Parts: sequence; structure tokens; C-alpha cells
Amino acid sequence: MKVAVVTGASSGIGAATARELARRGWHCVLVARRQERLEPLAAALGGEYELCDVSDRSDVDRAAAAILTRHPSIDLLVNNAGIPGRGNFFTLEPERIEAVLRTNYLGGVWFVRALEPGLQRGSHVVNVVSVAGVVAFAPAGPYAASKHAQLAFSRSLTGLLGGRGVQVHTVLPGFVETEGFPQRSVLTNGFFRRAVIGPELVAERIVEAVESGKRELFVPRWYRVFALIQSLFPGVSARLVARSGYRRN
Repeated sequence: MKVAVVTGASSGIGAATARELARRGWHCVLVARRQERLEPLAAALGGEYELCDVSDRSDVDRAAAAILTRHPSIDLLVNNAGIPGRGNFFTLEPERIEAVLRTNYLGGVWFVRALEPGLQRGSHVVNVVSVAGVVAFAPAGPYAASKHAQLAFSRSLTGLLGGRGVQVHTVLPGFVETEGFPQRSVLTNGFFRRAVIGPELVAERIVEAVESGKRELFVPRWYRVFALIQSLFPGVSARLVARSGYRRN
């Protein structure tokens, strides 16, 4: 039995990924804060759940210890938990900026550290980052900063765990319509609105990355263009996005 731990599994990409994994024969341990969401989903998938706030390091340590007691060997960890940061560095409340960093970046760090004893040769870690991890979106600077940090963490982890035979996969979705990120209702730019995808596509790409060994991928693939523009013309893409009025506040 292949065991997968999926964080942020109560909705959106996390829930879709758990469904796709279960469909392909994985036993899923769903991790999130909302029991009313996790319990019925775990029952429907024949899996289990663990309540946890990934932004709280002590809570992560507790949840991971409980998971390892039941499953000493973890075949897959999907670090997906994340929260939005709708605002820039001046308009967003300081408490929210801290929460975004703790959840989107440090949550994955704490979970990998806590589950590290269960990661064996042949195990996989998937970090669900974002195109915002390679492009500095000025209107959502704190969120982009958290995703830049998460991307650096994921790439560092690739080298750190590679020698042990643990594969790390970095998945960078573009605009995804979920409960926490209602893109179609907030995006004002027509191009971006047409580019919105569903969480099911991201879930399929996550599982395919694990099965194929793909280390870093954009969903959809053409989003890589934005990363190239940012790399070749530093600052230009950020200024263009800032002027585009791409979303409502």
C-alpha cells in the first residue's frame, strides 16, 4: 500500500489531488484544519485524516508524529497548504503578511522536517508552489514573496534529499479557481481570466510528475514563458503586471 500525505486537503488542489491519488490506488492521509471537510472526504476515499494547522510548528510536529506512528514509511508528501494574501506590502495587514509566510513557506518546511524519518529511498515530496514563485507580482507582493521562498526551499530540498533517493517535485500552477482563490471573480484582465484552470488539471499533473519523475513543471506548461520574461528582463514583468489592473482588491 502506497501512503500519501496531502496538506491543504480540505478543498481545492489538495482535495483534487487526494481524489486523483485514491483513484490510482494510493492510501491518502488528508491534512487540514477543517474536520467537517476532511472527515467525509477521507471516508469517501477510503483514507484517513489528521487535523493540523501547518503554520503552527508544534501542531505540525504533533500531527506528523501521529501519522508516523500509523505509517512509519511515507511514500509521498504533497505540500499544498496555502492561503491568499490579497494586497501589497503596504496595504495588507502585518498579521496577514506573517500568516502568509508561515503557511505558504514555513508550513512545508516544518512538514518535511517532521516527516523526514518516514522518507525512504523511493519516496517523493511534491511542493505546490505557483507561477508567483518566479514572477514578482507587485499587487500581491507578500504572496509572491512567500512563493519565491517556497520555490527556493523546494529546489534546495532537491539536492538535499536526492542523495538519499528521495525525489522532490516542484509544481508551479498559474491561476487556479478554488474556494480560497476565486480567480474568475477577482481577475479584471481578460487574458488572465481566460487562463484560469481548475484544480483537477493540477492534480493530474502532480500525480503524473510523481509517476514520470518530472522534477519541475508549470501547469499549464506555457506559463514557463512568464518565468523566462522575468529572468531575461528583471523588473519589466513586475511593472507590467502592476499597471495591468489584473485583479480587484
